[in-house]
Amino acid sequence: VHPLWQSPLTIPGGTRQSPINIQWRDSVYDPFLKPLKISYDPTTCLHIWNNGYSFLVEFDDSTDRSIIVGGPLENQYRLKQFHFHWGAINDWGSEHTVDSKFYPAELHLVHWNAVEYPTFEEAVMEGNGLAVIGVFLKLGARHEGLQTLVDALPAVKHK
Repeated sequence: VHPLWQSPLTIPGGTRQSPINIQWRDSVYDPFLKPLKISYDPTTCLHIWNNGYSFLVEFDDSTDRSIIVGGPLENQYRLKQFHFHWGAINDWGSEHTVDSKFYPAELHLVHWNAVEYPTFEEAVMEGNGLAVIGVFLKLGARHEGLQTLVDALPAVKHK
């Protein structure tokens, strides 16, 4: 259980709930899984905004210029936004875990199925509407790409 949660989640919602504890011993290799292809156009980045509890970097998703395709996905998905989860201390902050281990932070790249749905808002409501890539982050050497983003954060301190 996450350090900030007082009790396990009891909200019914099926098998696609967050957070997920990925258990290494239960992982199964799928030899038929195609590679996930990621194609992002940096010029589709629109702005950074503060939603009151985090910040989001939002993208122009009106065309297929920033997409993912392949892997387990039946359609291509457009990049809508990315955001981070982090904690007050370095021991935990990720939303998900691996073998119950937390990471200091987690990046979520949120994509939507523009083939099946006309808008992001409609896609959110469907089982195959979103595809989120989660990337666990750990402490390490300076990363220039992330530093560029961190340097911009003082400009988005107000909701």
